[in-house]
Amino acid sequence: MTTPDAMTENKSKVRKGGTAWRELTGWGYVQGHWLRRRHFTARLLGEIAEHISRAERGHTGELMVAVEAVAPPHERDCGLRALEVFGRLKVWDTPGDTGVLLYLALDRHYVEIIADRGVGVPDAAWQEACAQLQAGLAAGRYGHALLETVDAIEKLLQAHCPAPVPGAPHPNALPDEPVML
Repeated sequence: MTTPDAMTENKSKVRKGGTAWRELTGWGYVQGHWLRRRHFTARLLGEIAEHISRAERGHTGELMVAVEAVAPPHERDCGLRALEVFGRLKVWDTPGDTGVLLYLALDRHYVEIIADRGVGVPDAAWQEACAQLQAGLAAGRYGHALLETVDAIEKLLQAHCPAPVPGAPHPNALPDEPVML
């Protein structure tokens, strides 16, 4: 027979030991999914793809946008998670090594830009683009801020990546549509 004291003791042990459960059902988890459904509509994703497609005709850079509603618990460091996504989506595997990843972790309120070695954009320019996006997201202008940042990144790629050779096929190595993780 279990005494009331033993039941209380067992409940407190479950609460203290249930960190994985709290992570899965915490506010970050709920908020990440809510933000994804509320702001990252099919219409916005189509607009982003159109902006990327139109801009990439003028340079050899390749932009990929990845939006993660809830980052997996196996990677607590958002910067390392962005590097993992960069590799898994093969952003590094573009002609001329000109791939760029714009990564958003909605549950952790985190933005990262990772550029391959063929993109000679100064770090300060990437940091400015991240700060611009973070300010827009904090103000609740999700779609507008993301489109502005995509345009800003494409301008940087226009300035720092070579133009396509006239008459030569211009491979689109990465999909223009954002990837929802």
